[in-house]
Amino acid sequence: MLEQLLTTVHILSLVLLSLFGAYRAYLLMEWLLLKRMRREEAVPPSHPFQEAPFVTVQLPLYNERYVAARLLNAVAGLRWPRDRLEIQVLDDSDDDTASVVDEVSERLKGEGIPFHVIRREGRQGYKAGALALGLTRARGEFVAVFDADFVPGPDFLLRTIPHFQDPRVGMVQARWGFLNEDYSLLTRIQAIFLRYHFMVEQRVRDSQGWFFNFNGTAGVWRRRAIEEAGGWQPDTVTEDLDLSLRAALLGWKFLYLDGVEVQSELPVTLSALRAQQSRWAKGSMQTLRKMFLPLWTSSWSFSKKFHATMLLLSNTGWLLGMAAFLSLMGVLGSPFFHHIDYFLLLFFACGSIFLSFGLLEYLTQGGRGGVRILAPLAVIPLAGIVLAPRITVALFSGLVKRGGEFRRTPKAGVVGKAQAGFPFSYHSWEFFPVAADLLLLLYCLLTVHLGHAQGYPPTMLFFALISTGLLAILVVDLREALFLAHRARR
Repeated sequence: MLEQLLTTVHILSLVLLSLFGAYRAYLLMEWLLLKRMRREEAVPPSHPFQEAPFVTVQLPLYNERYVAARLLNAVAGLRWPRDRLEIQVLDDSDDDTASVVDEVSERLKGEGIPFHVIRREGRQGYKAGALALGLTRARGEFVAVFDADFVPGPDFLLRTIPHFQDPRVGMVQARWGFLNEDYSLLTRIQAIFLRYHFMVEQRVRDSQGWFFNFNGTAGVWRRRAIEEAGGWQPDTVTEDLDLSLRAALLGWKFLYLDGVEVQSELPVTLSALRAQQSRWAKGSMQTLRKMFLPLWTSSWSFSKKFHATMLLLSNTGWLLGMAAFLSLMGVLGSPFFHHIDYFLLLFFACGSIFLSFGLLEYLTQGGRGGVRILAPLAVIPLAGIVLAPRITVALFSGLVKRGGEFRRTPKAGVVGKAQAGFPFSYHSWEFFPVAADLLLLLYCLLTVHLGHAQGYPPTMLFFALISTGLLAILVVDLREALFLAHRARR
């Protein structure tokens, strides 16, 4: 009975993963068609604004001692008429970041840069609350948002604001670049995932007229679009996705500019990456629960509703992968395990995803860097196994709970391979990741034993390799935990 249940779970998980993989491959094919057709991104209308519109730049900060000065200095370099610009530093920090912000902003104000520091008594509503408060005091017709780990170029406003000459445009999103992609294998893996999201998913959705979302930073909103959609709301931890869908359902048009890149910093530790991915997963489920009925009762076409739903469900791949992995032990004795159809299904479930990522990397690097591409791709299954437990918990939490703490992603001031700050300074001790690593390691070792007893060498080899990787991850997590425990006693 248990074997049949595990076999059913395993096969169903692989089937659904295959469908997700096929969908990713479909998006990649659409991107290749766009590339072949050399379709350019949207061009602003030829008639200019009669005068430069007033722009508010919002910088939500919370305990960002390593990157606050970098962000403020970059935003100070934005080319836009000074009398048509204001910069709001929405600083909720309760550490020495506040002194950094005050020192840098005062210096820049002395140079004529219109900085305004806004602080609150508490963090009500977290990032959404800070943005909402800033909007009540903003003078701008358009609002640009940059998180602490971003470094906009001087021409950002010059390349984005002109697109709002079309009165239907409510939001413009730029592509993310990566300051520290080469820092480690972990950052290269993240860059592969995010490059696919922006260059393929966002661009294809934009070109086809499907829904795509504001990514929370490196974008500009028309203020009226925010207000008509109900403003920033804290009942999800992905306020950007929630607002995007509400505004899109009202008919506001979004533009994605692949040619406008804003550099950002990728998380450099596993604990930071877990926090980031878990928040995104939880928020996507909260938005799905909140907006499913408004979405499917809207006047959008079935195709547009389907693709919007697939965007909201994108993080469930972590859950399906975890289910397929944990149920494999029960499939070892199943007759279907020996059948060729099983291995074809396994190939489509996993292979299509890796092929999509790998092909994109190959094409974007001009057919060069084979080892550079293969190394992170080979580690992606291990990364998925390590991240999946925490993300799975976040998915279920998002389905049953509204809001919650907005857990920021710690930044360390990393550019290239150089590290300006110590990345553990903002981390707190968590027992769950270490316990999950240990349980997964024990599961893999037990599966190796069962594979040996039942004569399945490929299974033994696969789980032996995963066990080795999990042991290395466990050492990393324990190192972080021991450091934090030591710091807490000081």
